[in-house]
Amino acid sequence: MEYNEKVCSHMQHKIVFTETQEKGLGITVKSARELERMRRAGRIVALTIQALRQAVRPGVRTRELDSLAEREITRLGGRPAFKGYRGFPATICVSINEEIVHGIPGDRMVREGDIVSLDVGAIVDGFYGDAAVTVAAGQVPDEVRRLLEVTEGALHAGIRAARAGARVGDVSAAVEAFVASRGQYGVVRQYVGHGIGRLLHEEPQVPNYGPPGLGVLLRPGMTIAIEPMVNLGTWETRVLGDDWTVVTADGSLSAHFEHTIAITDGEPQVLTVP
Repeated sequence: MEYNEKVCSHMQHKIVFTETQEKGLGITVKSARELERMRRAGRIVALTIQALRQAVRPGVRTRELDSLAEREITRLGGRPAFKGYRGFPATICVSINEEIVHGIPGDRMVREGDIVSLDVGAIVDGFYGDAAVTVAAGQVPDEVRRLLEVTEGALHAGIRAARAGARVGDVSAAVEAFVASRGQYGVVRQYVGHGIGRLLHEEPQVPNYGPPGLGVLLRPGMTIAIEPMVNLGTWETRVLGDDWTVVTADGSLSAHFEHTIAITDGEPQVLTVP
């Protein structure tokens, strides 16, 4: 689940101190024990997403996907991270077609040719995992399948840039550059990735656009959620009347991919894997 400071400014986050912390910035650096808890939460998220991928098909209702996710997260030993978070009423976010993020599961039926974004979070022993994928229900046109490929590729470009000694801006620039090199797409600006650990949303924020070399210095033990949101049209967005569902301003399709990762002395580690 992504973060938007403007939309969520009514919520004041209190960063919980872990074993070490960046002074004055509220950025937590996790110990080996804490990272292991995050790996467990991330594994539950990844396995739940696997089950949801198999369940997405024409005719399934979004509340059925939500029920499946809650059963899987609980069965695997976790707790849903999103249910009740700032009043969110469901276990997962299910966003279809022009919906970018925060779609609320309900009676809506998935139809042939829809693209379905699934955002899943879980808590294990007080630590969070967070990931998202967008999948096609049945056959979709080549330009839509390309949108999914580009957005997922942008996620991996951002992950590759997330190394100790780099800055958050290097991750942001890598995501934006990857998308720009693949064609005319809109990279969402109002919603961003985020730090994660004892809280679902910690500092630093991780935009999907901007110049390299700026922002917080990445250090081993920091954990962040990188999550490109890419539109077939412009980058502008609007929020529906439910005060949750974010859609593209021009009605174009949107895709969303996300992983929780840990910064290490070497290659970044993806924590939301089976």
